[in-house]
Amino acid sequence: MELYISNVGQEPIYAQITRQIKDKILSGGLCAGDALPSIRLLARELRISVITTKRAYEELENEGFITTVPGRGCFVAPQNPALHREENLKKVEEHLQNAVSAARQGDITLAELTETLRLLWEG
Repeated sequence: MELYISNVGQEPIYAQITRQIKDKILSGGLCAGDALPSIRLLARELRISVITTKRAYEELENEGFITTVPGRGCFVAPQNPALHREENLKKVEEHLQNAVSAARQGDITLAELTETLRLLWEG
């Protein structure tokens, strides 16, 4: 599994792993039942601590993205469509918040912002 870790950003390494695996699941790159690399193997591949990888997997399991089968490993959990929708809505809200902030800084009105969104939506 290809994951990219950056040491220069503000995001902790475990959060980078969690985000990237979530993105792969939500985009269909990883499907229900797919096996994830073992915690030790992923840590070795990424050259990070096993504790960091374990924390990322625990976070994914707590959020319902993966399940752990003792003695067998970690697998992508069957996904709840409502969970997918909620995750996507969360991403959209973050992007829209950035757009609102930029609009306010640039003295762009709500009407202009709404019209821009409508045009983008319609393609």
